[in-house]
Amino acid sequence: MSSTASPRAEARTILIIVAIVQFVIGGWFSWSASHAAPRDLPVLVVSAPGAAQSAEQLAGRLREAAPGAYAVETAAGVEEADAALRDRKAYGALLPTAGGLELRLASAASPTVAQTLTGQAQELAGGPVLVTDVVPADADDPHGAGLAMGFLPLLITAVIAALLFVLKVRAAGAKFLGVIGFAVASGLLSSLMLTHLSGVAPGNYFVNAGIVALLELAMVSVITGLGSLIGPPGIAVGAVLMFVVGNPLSGLASAPEMLPQPLGAIGQFLPAGAAATLLRTSGPFDGAGAAGPVLVLAVWALIGLGLLYASSRRRPAAPAAPAAAAAEPQPAAAH
Repeated sequence: MSSTASPRAEARTILIIVAIVQFVIGGWFSWSASHAAPRDLPVLVVSAPGAAQSAEQLAGRLREAAPGAYAVETAAGVEEADAALRDRKAYGALLPTAGGLELRLASAASPTVAQTLTGQAQELAGGPVLVTDVVPADADDPHGAGLAMGFLPLLITAVIAALLFVLKVRAAGAKFLGVIGFAVASGLLSSLMLTHLSGVAPGNYFVNAGIVALLELAMVSVITGLGSLIGPPGIAVGAVLMFVVGNPLSGLASAPEMLPQPLGAIGQFLPAGAAATLLRTSGPFDGAGAAGPVLVLAVWALIGLGLLYASSRRRPAAPAAPAAAAAEPQPAAAH
């Protein structure tokens, strides 16, 4: 934006840019949410002796009723199916019985998926089905809306903190300490709110604090590092990657398998998606499947800290040469 532009021209440019950005981000967020539907959702069909239909027949009916929606596998019995649910290898299990159909769920993995599977089971059975929740959602947040709403400020404040570190803190060492300190403080305070005060994040306080701290460290260090290296474009790239892309693809409001693919899978390799999975896993599932998301967050944190280190090693630009007008005056020629 030219420094000689009139105030009206500057205001017009700003409003056009912000309106376009709002249009794009609003469309992206709403599109990703409105297109949530099962896509290769892991589901089990349990073999049960004496049932009105076999597991193979039920699996075939499920695939025919919703092509591409479910990745169906069979389990030898109820115990095997329940173990798979607790290990986060499946979201639900269909059990054919002599009287009809039973659905076994792990609603803690995703209340949205649990609702979807219940509707699908009722459609297959042609009426109500017996539902057994093996790993139920937290009683304080049965629909998962509280955790989703509490998660969003963690992402927004990470972007704000990084922006302030870049614009207001000059020394590289101070930026490094600020990023670490913010991650620790955010983890301790946010976990207090989510775990105890609002109660929407099940699990241990210190485990949840560690998850939030690792999320904040990954996001803030990457954005701060990029901004410190290349200026405002770096802040923009980091914020878009961490928040604009990461938040809709986190899968926290539904599940990664409910998002258009491969976007849902890509989201799990970003900090927001990895942290969302960890928060769902840490309590009800005793950390089952947590290794991958922890590794994702740790790698992003290392990348961010590496960017901060690289920015500290960069030499400042050399000062501009003195203007010609500031040169020493030449003696006048003798007549």
